[in-house]
Amino acid sequence: MSTAMFTSVSTRSASAYKRVAVQTSIDGASPHQLIGLLYDGLLESLGKARVAIERGDVEVKGKEIGRSVRILEEGLKASLNDDMGGELAVNLRGVYNYSILRLTEANLKNDSALVGEVSKLITTVSDAWKSINPIQAPNA
Repeated sequence: MSTAMFTSVSTRSASAYKRVAVQTSIDGASPHQLIGLLYDGLLESLGKARVAIERGDVEVKGKEIGRSVRILEEGLKASLNDDMGGELAVNLRGVYNYSILRLTEANLKNDSALVGEVSKLITTVSDAWKSINPIQAPNA
């Protein structure tokens, strides 16, 4: 049997630790912090997609762009509340839709610059989000 089909104990341990650390972060996070974690995951995935395009790794590119779009659609857009968020929620939805469009183009054209454009845009939004100090209401 080939040893290539097995991962090393340290690799499995590191992977398990990462899953536990992520789950712990999620379990103890406020709604505000959860959005911050989504931004972090999105930016990480965008970075991986950009590197994959530059290396010519089509499989990883597709996986990471797909993951980025899912975070935008199922995480960030889905969390918007137009009634409570008003114009800000509408504007963020526009940013997310634009980002999805640009990522689709990046995937079709193998264009890392388009992924970089989205990354820069999301970094700006993420930094602004993380600078907000949410006021916690009692029993919230």
